[in-house]
Amino acid sequence: MNNFLDIPASTTQSKARFTWVRRLARSLLDSLERARTRRLLAQLNDRQLSDLGITHADRYQELDKPFWR
Repeated sequence: MNNFLDIPASTTQSKARFTWVRRLARSLLDSLERARTRRLLAQLNDRQLSDLGITHADRYQELDKPFWR
C-alpha cells in the first residue's frame, strides 16, 4: 500500500477553480466580441447590408439582443 502516491486535495480543488476561472474569462471575452460585432453591424449602410444579405429587420433583431446572448 505504500506504493500509492498521496495526491493532496488542494491540487484537485485548484484545478477545478482554474477551470471555472478559465470558463468565466472565455464567456467574458465572447460577450465582448459579440458587443463589438454588433457595434460594427450598426454602422453598416444599406448597400453593405445588402451585400451581406442582411435585412433591416435582421439587423434590428440582432441589435436588440443583450450582449451576453
